[in-house]
Amino acid sequence: MFFLYSAFLGLVQGIAEFLPISSSGHLSLFQNFLGLKSAEETNLFLDVLLHFGTLISIFVYYRHDIWDMIQEFFRGCKALVHPDPKETKVPEARRMVFLVIVGTLPLFLILPLKKYIDNLYTNTWVIAAALLITGCLLFISDRLGKGKKGVRSVTMRDIIIIGFAQGLATIPGLSRSGSTISTAMLLGCRRDFAVRYSFILSIPAVLGANILAMADAIKMGIDWSMMPAILLGVVVAAVSGYFAIGLVNMLSNKGKFGNFAYYCWGVGILALILSAVL
Repeated sequence: MFFLYSAFLGLVQGIAEFLPISSSGHLSLFQNFLGLKSAEETNLFLDVLLHFGTLISIFVYYRHDIWDMIQEFFRGCKALVHPDPKETKVPEARRMVFLVIVGTLPLFLILPLKKYIDNLYTNTWVIAAALLITGCLLFISDRLGKGKKGVRSVTMRDIIIIGFAQGLATIPGLSRSGSTISTAMLLGCRRDFAVRYSFILSIPAVLGANILAMADAIKMGIDWSMMPAILLGVVVAAVSGYFAIGLVNMLSNKGKFGNFAYYCWGVGILALILSAVL
């Protein structure tokens, strides 16, 4: 039974993590209305590894970009000590590293508010409103977002604003990918760059949070007999996450990114009705 449970959570994690529909919002609604327990409540180690599974999907999907960024990070460090006079233009991959670092910084301003944000996970009214806002963001950005900014032309002001959007998306119901992609598009970024930057930007945040959670999971104890089932969930999360990233890229490039808005509105309205009735 735990094999099926792990695989199901892996599928939900992989799909909801990348589609702009707010995985945290959906999980919170399930918990509040149906009493469904999260992986974190039942097995923190499973929850941590499922998130690592979705990280794997990002690394695989954007493997060429990430490999170039890793190389340029070290080349950039070397250039600070021994500048190359022949290098007149900073490589795109090196600037992408800088953009990710700058875009991650606003998250530190959210940390003092974590306790208040955690309390919102039981407020279905807030979650429903946040889903409706997510839908509006997706709908508007899909129609107005026809920019041309890319790695070289996006400004530091743009990146900081996108970073703040990622920070605000810690509120359940506000999709992280939806908020960052929509904000980037509204600021004049190309669709392909907005999607790529959004997913790569998530790496430091997810990795950092899960390293801290891993320490707590180890303290709570690990049932190694469940490892085969947990690994199945990780594989399902990685595979489903990979295809979810591809789907977001495809719909965005076709100008259909806003279609997710109707889904968010539907779930948001349903959550409002259930909040009033229950």
